[in-house]
Amino acid sequence: MSMELMIIISAAMVATGFLSGVFGMAGGLVLIGFLLFVMPVPEAMALHAITQIASNLWRALLWWRSAVSRIVLAYMIGCLVALGIWSLILFVPDPAVALLFLGVTPFLGQLATRFIALDPANPRQGVFYGALCMSLMMLTGVAGPVLDQFFLAGKLDRRQIVATKGFCQIFGHGVKLIYFGGIVTQAASLDPVLIGLAVVASFAGTALSKKVLEAMSDAQFKRWAGALTMTIAGYYVIHGGYLMATG
Repeated sequence: MSMELMIIISAAMVATGFLSGVFGMAGGLVLIGFLLFVMPVPEAMALHAITQIASNLWRALLWWRSAVSRIVLAYMIGCLVALGIWSLILFVPDPAVALLFLGVTPFLGQLATRFIALDPANPRQGVFYGALCMSLMMLTGVAGPVLDQFFLAGKLDRRQIVATKGFCQIFGHGVKLIYFGGIVTQAASLDPVLIGLAVVASFAGTALSKKVLEAMSDAQFKRWAGALTMTIAGYYVIHGGYLMATG
């Protein structure tokens, strides 16, 4: 990979890290779409996992006192259940399928809120969403849009949402890295320099977001986060559908 492309990828990671740092969401959704455009699926999934672990780790550490541990534990159990199932299937999606599912997932999250009284504090829902989100990560690389709806429907404040979701995402993306980087295929073609740049860029983008998040009200946070996620998702539905129709 050329240094120019590495710099472009790093710049994208700073921007999406900032976006995720402010809203606790959306940045990963934008980044995976970009990586799927410039890299093969397994490498894109593995690199995305590394950057999201770094970004979420920094974000979780910034707000660790606000994290709700029982929610994180339930989510982790669900992730492990899903990993066991997917390890038997060893499925790798093509870019068109990944993008289409990527766009559909936020709408699935919205649909769920119409039929289920979502509550992040409910352990059974936490396990279910852990398994569901882990499965979506295997298909699309991200599960943030569905997880976002889960957290936004509860009574957590913006700091609790960002911190708790950050720890959940660290574990989920770690499992995804194991799946795409070891179980399904070896992602050895990832340049160590690119990995280093990606981690630094993710930390930088997240660090820049702290003051912006502190300045927002809970109402502003939830309003902008929901609108941003659905706008990005709509684009992916159109793009993924186009690729499937023309491919």
